[in-house]
Amino acid sequence: MARAGAGALLALWVLGAAAHPQCLDFRPPFRPQQLLSLCSRYSAFGCCDEKRDAELTSRFWSLANRMLAAEWADCAGYARELLCQECSPYAAHLYDAEDPSTPLRTVPGLCQDYCLTMWQKCRRLIRHFSTDKELQALEDNRDKFCHRLSLDDADYCYPNLMVNKNLNSDLGHMVTDATGCLQLCLEEVANGLRNPVAMVHAGDGTHRFFVAEQVGLVWAYLPNRFRLEKPFLNISRVVLTSPWEGDERGFLGIAFHPNFRHNRKLYVYYSVGIRAEEWIRISEFRVSEDDENAVDHSSERVILEVKEPASNHNGGQLLFGNDGYLYIFTGDGGMAGDPFGTFGNAQNKSALLGKVLRIDVDRKERGLPYGIPPDNPFLGDPAARPEVYALGVRNMWRCSFDRGDPKSGAGRGRLFCGDVGQNKYEEVDLVERGGNYGWRAREGFQCYDRSLCANASLNDVLPIFAYPHTIGKSVTGGYVYRGCEYPNLNGLYIFGDFMTGRLMSLHENPETGQWQYNEICMGHGQTCDFPGLINHYYPHIISFGEDEAGELYFMSTGEPSATVPRGVVYKIIDPSRRAPPGKCKIQPAKVKIRSGLIPFLPREKFIPKTPSTPRPTVWAPTQAPRRRRPTATAPPPTPRTPRPARPTRQPGGRRGGGRRRGRLNTASQAFRDGDVRLVRRTGLRSGSGRVEVFVGGRWGTVCDDSWDINGAAVVCRQLGFPYAVRAVKRAEFGQGGSLPILLDNVRCKGWERNLLECQHNGVGTHDCEHEEDAGVVCSHQNPDL
Repeated sequence: MARAGAGALLALWVLGAAAHPQCLDFRPPFRPQQLLSLCSRYSAFGCCDEKRDAELTSRFWSLANRMLAAEWADCAGYARELLCQECSPYAAHLYDAEDPSTPLRTVPGLCQDYCLTMWQKCRRLIRHFSTDKELQALEDNRDKFCHRLSLDDADYCYPNLMVNKNLNSDLGHMVTDATGCLQLCLEEVANGLRNPVAMVHAGDGTHRFFVAEQVGLVWAYLPNRFRLEKPFLNISRVVLTSPWEGDERGFLGIAFHPNFRHNRKLYVYYSVGIRAEEWIRISEFRVSEDDENAVDHSSERVILEVKEPASNHNGGQLLFGNDGYLYIFTGDGGMAGDPFGTFGNAQNKSALLGKVLRIDVDRKERGLPYGIPPDNPFLGDPAARPEVYALGVRNMWRCSFDRGDPKSGAGRGRLFCGDVGQNKYEEVDLVERGGNYGWRAREGFQCYDRSLCANASLNDVLPIFAYPHTIGKSVTGGYVYRGCEYPNLNGLYIFGDFMTGRLMSLHENPETGQWQYNEICMGHGQTCDFPGLINHYYPHIISFGEDEAGELYFMSTGEPSATVPRGVVYKIIDPSRRAPPGKCKIQPAKVKIRSGLIPFLPREKFIPKTPSTPRPTVWAPTQAPRRRRPTATAPPPTPRTPRPARPTRQPGGRRGGGRRRGRLNTASQAFRDGDVRLVRRTGLRSGSGRVEVFVGGRWGTVCDDSWDINGAAVVCRQLGFPYAVRAVKRAEFGQGGSLPILLDNVRCKGWERNLLECQHNGVGTHDCEHEEDAGVVCSHQNPDL
């Protein structure tokens, strides 16, 4: 019975998946800002604004002037209906325009009965309506005429699609699959980044955005997505990090002063080594007087330094609130279980670790390089540091302030944070002044340290949402969408998980205060089949960001190492509805450019996907021991099993979690051009073998002409090894005699994403035999140590 029910759900979803609203500009439909005159049927939702409606009206009267009055009396209604199908939410289907490379129809696709009636009453309309000479020649042949105007997919012909419940029941709403997973799409915005940890804007009207790499560089991008050749900021020489996957140290946060337009100040959060000790540092910089796209590195003013007892749980978020104060989010000091002192750093008000701090960077007092806001909650407590705004934090990784509803302002100023869990739960918190968020007494809704958890004086604030490690193991906090371009997303808090690559969302019921959870999936079928959109992403979700207009982005990487350039910035797109044309237009302030520009070249492609079988519902226990606010229940886990994380070495040998690192199981994913694998004989250790590359749907070998350690480094990095020990030649690891030779004379610089990006003779072009097949020896250990 349950199996039959699942099949029915899938059948319904497949019908819904075919419903793919799309306009003739290959973008989603919208609600016009004004009522339409001629095509009033589409005033609520469609593909025409008032300008296009006026153009169609002009064409309507032009047709009237070209036909006899008696003919027009019979044809006026048909002319209007045919013209207005350009405004239909399914215009792209009606005009066979899903593929931008094919010519558009001049007449929308018609259902057989409708066409036969129109031909009987008004076939002479087509000679004035269409420029299609072949169609005009069929005017007197009813059957051929209507056959030419028919659609292969009869569900979309006019007027049947108007009454098709599957196509119209949820028109304009976000698409979900049979499991309730929201179907969204992505647009690639930037690539080739080394662990992009933050994307911010300056709020100065230029609509530039700035992307920070963990290694200590910040890049400036123009609104057209061109990147400046010269880094905006480069403190890589002093930032403490390493190539090891999982190293949590490095450049971790950046925030521009609210008055940046005038004072040109910004603030950064990074790890440093001082006399063999590890510290976190928050510094102020100023932009150069000579170049508004470059920081004056000599202007650094250290605001705050905090000693880190371990290499993990470094925090890293910086935010300015609507109050103008700087919020600093620190981790609990690392290791596991916050073992520092009697109650841990997070519950110790006299410690700066495991806290949300709030300071005034525009004043100095008490011998400090900053001021203390007069309403900080523990200002009068002699046992507390005055900077503390909230406590009980384990390792909040990515926080954001809600801009508020664009119309009502509801929600403005709410502070959302994702707090990474220890062994069992991840959580999302709404941070309030003076709040205690429970760590290490509590992890999510559950007790972690039972003695502390039973303490009545704890008075901790419960998360708005927590999820178990069957779903994800390292939360990455996100944003409440408040942009202009995608109205359906308004109010949706979108966040992710670093380990499993899940995108997730929460939406608050304003009446009950309950938060509803929905997973976010990449659109199946044609959902994301728009030019420029993609439906996949790298699995390690590092951070989220907003641009100056409020549109939402996230950053992820295929290999979480601070030195590997596989990070991508993605823009989140709702394919079901957009804002009307012109509503979201921006006019960026001019910026003087003194650096070279690097044009943006997208690398990712749309991958056709088929719907998956509905997953079973297995509810996890999420009942809170006690609640101080309504909370969302955890979602049912889905069969997206992560591969066990490969052990990674943390500098100093410390263990105990943090933003835990792992890889998604990619066994079921389609191979992409440039993928590599190693083929090795029995007895060879992992990381050694003959190199085989995937190109054009087939695997093949690589000849060793010009093969060197740089090419080996590219292959090793693709396979998850940070070090290339040796470039192997002369088929030392065996010949791939049954395979074609696909690459020869490969010359790499070492930073390329795959061998196809290196110089070579061309795919399939070679002057060698299989006794010259190339190989590699890769390692997780530095061969020079």
